[in-house]
Amino acid sequence: MKGYIYRLYAGADPVRGWVFNDPIFGQPPTLGACVPNVRRSVERGDWVFCISGRVQSHQPYIVGGFQVEEKITALQAFRRYPDYRLARLNNGQVAGNVIVDGHGKHHALDDHQGFEKRVENYLVGGTSYHVTSPESIERAREETLPVLSRIFEKPGNRSYDIVPRMRKMDEKQISAMTSWLADLVE
Repeated sequence: MKGYIYRLYAGADPVRGWVFNDPIFGQPPTLGACVPNVRRSVERGDWVFCISGRVQSHQPYIVGGFQVEEKITALQAFRRYPDYRLARLNNGQVAGNVIVDGHGKHHALDDHQGFEKRVENYLVGGTSYHVTSPESIERAREETLPVLSRIFEKPGNRSYDIVPRMRKMDEKQISAMTSWLADLVE
């Protein structure tokens, strides 16, 4: 078992009204379009965690993570998870992480490059942790930097110093992360 932790892009934080669209911590949790290099490497039983994006005057925090149960194509995800299809929210944000239409073609709302590399390896999870309540989000903001420093045995003044874009994790690190998240979301 291995794990990965990666950073979301700047502004990807609920304090800015951003709705998590990839990963989606629903039933089931999924990762469908972002970090194709991670999705390609992940196997069943591995873990994927993410850190919120940078927002001025708010510390990024570990949003959550899930254990991978299955890898499917985006077209299979389109058929299985209609609620995860791309759609524009009232605030203008594009939500959803299924980047194909019903014919398996590139969805018009997905404006990212590299469609061919991003359409494979849609991750479907099982066990998951998602930091959602305002109290747990604030606690996560306070504790993320010390938790990352402890788990990766690396000091840093910013989470970026420890997890620049993406970082691989071993079983011991995964266990420490899931224990902290379980305590945080209970």
